[in-house]
Amino acid sequence: MGKDTMAEERKLSWDHSDIERVCGFQSRKFTGVNYVFTCIIGAALSALFYAALLPFRGRGIQLIDMFFHGGAEHRSTIPYYTVFLTGWALAIVFVKWKKLQVQRRALEVKILPDDPNFVLSPRTAREILDRMYEKVDSPRRFVLFDRIERALSNLKNLGNISAVAECLNNQAANDDNYLASSYTVLKGFIWAIPVLGFIGTVIGLSTAVGGFGTVVAQGADIEQLKSSLGGVTGGLAVAFETTLIALVAALFVQLVMTFVQNKEELFLDDCADYCHRNLIAKMKNVNLIEPEA
Repeated sequence: MGKDTMAEERKLSWDHSDIERVCGFQSRKFTGVNYVFTCIIGAALSALFYAALLPFRGRGIQLIDMFFHGGAEHRSTIPYYTVFLTGWALAIVFVKWKKLQVQRRALEVKILPDDPNFVLSPRTAREILDRMYEKVDSPRRFVLFDRIERALSNLKNLGNISAVAECLNNQAANDDNYLASSYTVLKGFIWAIPVLGFIGTVIGLSTAVGGFGTVVAQGADIEQLKSSLGGVTGGLAVAFETTLIALVAALFVQLVMTFVQNKEELFLDDCADYCHRNLIAKMKNVNLIEPEA
């Protein structure tokens, strides 16, 4: 069989499908993400966000001005960091979603014969593995094919349904743990974004209250105190803008992350169902160790 024919038969290629590999970055396992790659995307998203707001800056629109520092209200630079972390978090979710789409394509690849009487055994397992390598580049990069390869490669030594099923269950648990751990940094961002907002609020409060304290210390009269107190209340409103931005951003990221995480959990369930229907169900309820030919 020529190289051109082999290329046509390949149904799934990690290097040509994974978004990180296509963009020239080192790819993480399964739906894990490259944080350098997502950081660059996050920075680009932040830049686009501010580029869209910049023409409207200084026109008295509070919802726009609150994202920029300085001005008559002496706003802090905290919103810049909040927007950047939000963009980075959204980039992580986006890349995970794209990688999950590639992982799901593995469920559409047929590696077992259509024969309803097909029985999975150590001998036929080798045929299935050969067929899988013909149709998939780098099977270990895919959650489903990684499970199948581990189970079939050890089938000769395991020898019975319960042992193979235990192998698949253990690998499924490992995959669950790995994919859950891939959200650790993202959850850290969701925690950090509101904290940044609170820091911005504390900075604004300290500035507003500090200015009022200076006026009081100077022995100002009632009119000056009233004027200064008005400035304090206005400063409080500005101070809480950073918290508002951060809470809305964290809520949005949380909702998007929950959606993608639920999709990953459904995918893992589909992988477990695939292995049961196409591996366990194809094995006879007897010892499967076969003598070498």
